Amino acid sequence: MKFPKNLTAKLETRKHNNALRKLAAPNDLIDFSSNDYIGFSKNKAIFEETHQYLMDNNCIQNGATGSRLISGNHKVYQEAEDYIAKFHQTESALIFNSGYDANVGFFSSVPQKGDLILYDELCHASIRDGIQLSNAKAYKFKHNDFEDLERLIVNFNESNKSNRSNSSIFHLPSSIFIVTESVFSMDGDCPNMEELIAVSNKYNCYLVVDEAHSLGVFGDPEVSGGEGLVQMLGLQDQVFARIMTFGKGLGCHGSAIMGNQELKEYLVNFARSFIYTTGLSPHSVATILIAYQHLQSEKESIEQLRDNIVHFNQEKNLLGLKPLFVRSKSAIQSAIIPGNQNVKSIAGQLQEKGFDVKAILSPTVPEGQERLRFCLHSYNSAAEISEVLGLLSTFVY
Repeated sequence: MKFPKNLTAKLETRKHNNALRKLAAPNDLIDFSSNDYIGFSKNKAIFEETHQYLMDNNCIQNGATGSRLISGNHKVYQEAEDYIAKFHQTESALIFNSGYDANVGFFSSVPQKGDLILYDELCHASIRDGIQLSNAKAYKFKHNDFEDLERLIVNFNESNKSNRSNSSIFHLPSSIFIVTESVFSMDGDCPNMEELIAVSNKYNCYLVVDEAHSLGVFGDPEVSGGEGLVQMLGLQDQVFARIMTFGKGLGCHGSAIMGNQELKEYLVNFARSFIYTTGLSPHSVATILIAYQHLQSEKESIEQLRDNIVHFNQEKNLLGLKPLFVRSKSAIQSAIIPGNQNVKSIAGQLQEKGFDVKAILSPTVPEGQERLRFCLHSYNSAAEISEVLGLLSTFVY
């Protein structure tokens, strides 16, 4: 059949703007692009222990067989969710098939008509997509700007107060949901969580934090070192919901929403991306469980990642590259190089030298904010970090 002309035109526009996305083939380059921060995706012990766990529990089953509400709620789910809840010091955890499913499920079902969602302007596309499916009003606030956030809250409260005084109809109190990420996926920076929680508590808001790029990277070394930024700061009891994604630091797949038991019960009943999809296979859920257990036993990988982050920041300062980079103490380090063609050219030169560094193009990021996104890992050596930054300095100066 013929392809619709308007869709062809959209593809041609992408090509004209040097912004056409393509699936990359696997390569043997030095990894500075994947989200496998502590190497768990290639961890042989996790692979073997997952298999052994399934054999020991007589779980010889390739698929979940259906949604969790029909036939797919196999016994591995309960053990994994109990373990995750205990690990993250929360009442409950509910596993979703992916971080995308978790965000779409949460934001499309929890905020109600008459409620307000205030989200950081750099929040992930999955959060935005979930918000678009919600019946609540939504506004973005300037990135990590809590004065702008507070202005929006005050305006909403004043408008609500005026509407109630002018109406004889009984209204349930409106809820305000504040949404942020503990590590932003394109910039790698973090919000001031203490200040954000102070604003949230001041106005009785519900704070939601996506910790996709924080799990396995931030944490208390006395516990595991990788439980996430919120827990590292001891603020887990003041956050309404945390979304943990397992495709980054845990090196596997899936996600979980953590909160109180009522939130879990609500999501099971109303989150469509949970209700109307086949569950994860026992092997997938067992991998999540075993990976969590390794977070507590393999602290060396997390420590090595932190050392590499420090070394990267020191090297970029020594080479005079600091002005290019967004300030970050996470495993994501982004150098702003405006222009799709320009940033693609420099990424290509680094790849020719053996380093897998990816260009992030507009419209994924705003025009003029195109960038090289360096993802650091526990398995990158200090020499590799120094060399790739040395090459970058010769290509941009």
